[in-house]
Amino acid sequence: MVSWRSLLQRSIVRPRDLARRLDLDPAALEEVAAVFPLRLNPYYLSLLKAPNDPLWRQAVPDPLELADPVCVADPLDEENLSPVPNLVHKYPDRALFLVHSQCAMYCRFCTRKRKVGTERMRVTADTVAAGLDYIRKTPEIRDVLLSGGDPLLLEDERLEEILAALRAIPSVAIIRIGSRVPCVLPQRVTARLARLLRKFQPLYINTHFNHPAELTPQAALACRRLADAGIPLGCQTVLLKKVNNDAAILRELFYGLLAMRVRPYYLFQADLTRGTDHFRTPIAQGLAIMEELIGRTSGMALPTFALDLPGGGGKVPLTPDYVTGRGNELSCRNYQGLDFSYPDAG
Repeated sequence: MVSWRSLLQRSIVRPRDLARRLDLDPAALEEVAAVFPLRLNPYYLSLLKAPNDPLWRQAVPDPLELADPVCVADPLDEENLSPVPNLVHKYPDRALFLVHSQCAMYCRFCTRKRKVGTERMRVTADTVAAGLDYIRKTPEIRDVLLSGGDPLLLEDERLEEILAALRAIPSVAIIRIGSRVPCVLPQRVTARLARLLRKFQPLYINTHFNHPAELTPQAALACRRLADAGIPLGCQTVLLKKVNNDAAILRELFYGLLAMRVRPYYLFQADLTRGTDHFRTPIAQGLAIMEELIGRTSGMALPTFALDLPGGGGKVPLTPDYVTGRGNELSCRNYQGLDFSYPDAG
């Protein structure tokens, strides 16, 4: 079996190498990668079937990334919400703790594409120590989300050190890991890693699949190992133009995730991240997709459609409007368009 380290080491990071593999113009790739880095590992590369297919669009640099007149570098205002480097404290009881600067693949729609994989994001022993110290001194933080970059690219020993330090803080009740590794480099989820993570319950992992073609046997094995270790798995999907902005595609994805013991958690409206405007869809389209899914898809397979507000405003759910009138009785329509009323309590 090919090791995850070998796959990562053999990743394509030079535009001319990718141009040669995919028969593309190297000059266009060079221009984009000079601003937003490239990494495409052999596993995910093997899943690309045709130019501009849904997986290609997620992985291959596109000149449209440099022609974005709308979006901004830091749409969620993370830099101004960081009391110490690489820690974002936006919600009172939660902290986002960035513990790695790299990913197994640099997704072209990444919220942190301004810095992930570049010198602009430096994660060191000192920044991790400062983040742990801040969490220790801020007892209202009960829930810590490890992110980056991808925390699961840390070596087992370093990941264990960070998790042990967090678990030793009495006020931290919940630890979460945000990782796209089960999707883009599932070989990283070894039996040893699953045993390590099992020691730090309650521990939750939110992973990230965007298209049914990513639900491979390798990804299923990775998720099974984590689920068998007692780790609840959720998926945070991003609604992306020409990738998954179709109810039938998302229904197949969400049911496929449930079969892999991964609960669809969020369907995100794409962030206003510079270099990603070509991925964004109208909010009305997302609402229409949710309306087509609700009532025709198991509730277990339905994520919350949400928007992470610009400027650090936080997440808000976006739902189709089923209420048609309020008063002593609530008037509403169901998923079939039929009208109903519900007598309200006095």
